[in-house]
Amino acid sequence: MSDSIRKRLEKKEENLSVFASKVLNTKGRKIFEEPCPFRTDFQRDRDRIVHSKSFRRIKHKTQVFVSPLGDHFVTRLTHTLEVSQIARTISRALNLNEDLTEAMSLGHDIGHTPFGHLGEEMLSQLSGENFRHNNQSLRLVDTIEKNGKGLNLTFEVREGIANHSKPRGDFLDRKNIDTDLTLETQILRVSDAIAYLNHDLLDAFRAEVLNQDQLPKSTITVLGSRHSQRINTMVSDIVEASLHTMNSATAELPPIITMSSQIKNEMNLLREFMFENVYLPESQSKESQVARSILTLLFDYFKKYPEKVPLEFKEINETHIGAMMDYISGMTDNFAIRVAEKISPGIANIFKNRIF
Repeated sequence: MSDSIRKRLEKKEENLSVFASKVLNTKGRKIFEEPCPFRTDFQRDRDRIVHSKSFRRIKHKTQVFVSPLGDHFVTRLTHTLEVSQIARTISRALNLNEDLTEAMSLGHDIGHTPFGHLGEEMLSQLSGENFRHNNQSLRLVDTIEKNGKGLNLTFEVREGIANHSKPRGDFLDRKNIDTDLTLETQILRVSDAIAYLNHDLLDAFRAEVLNQDQLPKSTITVLGSRHSQRINTMVSDIVEASLHTMNSATAELPPIITMSSQIKNEMNLLREFMFENVYLPESQSKESQVARSILTLLFDYFKKYPEKVPLEFKEINETHIGAMMDYISGMTDNFAIRVAEKISPGIANIFKNRIF
C-alpha cells in the first residue's frame, strides 16, 4: 500500500502550534520499524496500547474504592478513558498534538497494581523497593508486553507514560514544572488530576463517604456545584492560561501548561480535601485491610514457592523478586482475590459475590 495516506496525515501537523510535538520530529523507537502506510507513529502507538493485554486488565483494577458494590463506580479503565478525553480536548484547543496526547493518556496507568495505590504501597513495603506504577507502566510497554518483546513505542509516548505522576502539592507552580517535558506530557499530568478529582468525588458521594454539603464552600462557588461544571471550569481555565504562556513565551519563560491562580488554588484545595477525607480514610477501610492481607499472602507465597511464578516473568527478570513483582502487579483485583482464595480459603470472604 502506498504511504501517501500517512504522509498526508503527517503534513497536516504542519498546521499545529510551533510548540507541538510533531511526529516528523520524533526521537523514534528503540528498534527501527518501517512506518505504517496509513497511520502516523503516534497513532500506531495508540493502537498498540489499546490492543495490549495490560490495557484490557485495567478494566478490573481499583481506582479508589476497593471492589465496591455497584455498577457505576470508576475503575482504572474508565478513569483512563476520562483522562484521554480531557487531555484530547485541551490538546486540540491549544493546537498541540492530539494523537500523541491520546496515546500517552491511554497508556499512563497500565502499570497499576491490583487494589490501586494501596497495592503500590504494599509492594514497595513488602519488597523494600520503591515500586511506582508509572515506572511499571513503562516497563510493561518496554519489556513485558508481547511475550517479553515490548511494544517498541516512540520516545515521546514513553516520556508521557513515565512522567505523568505528580507530587501532592502545587504541581502546576512554574518552579515545579520540568519545562523539558513536552506540552503534551504536561497536559496529561493535569488531565489526570482533573479526571480523578472529579470522578473520585462522585464515587465518594455514591459510597456515602461524603455529601455535597461537606465540600469546601469555595469549591462550589468557584469551580461549580455539578460534576460537569467543575470539569468545564478547570479545562476552560487551563486553555486560557496556557494560551497566554504560549503567546508570551521567551527563552527565559518557555510555554507551560498551567492554570490561573484562582482556579489552581481551588483545585489544590479540593485535592487536599480529597486526600484528607477520601483517599486516606479509604485506605483504612475493611476492604483495604483485607486487600493488604491478600497482597502480603501472595508475596510470601510466591517468595516461598518460586516455581509457581509463570515462566514468562522469570525469562525477563534476573531475580526472583523481580519476576514476582511483575506477576503480582499485573494481576487484576479479581485474579488476585481468586489466587489468594486458593492459597488460603476464606481470606477474601468480604469480597464474596463481588468477583466478576
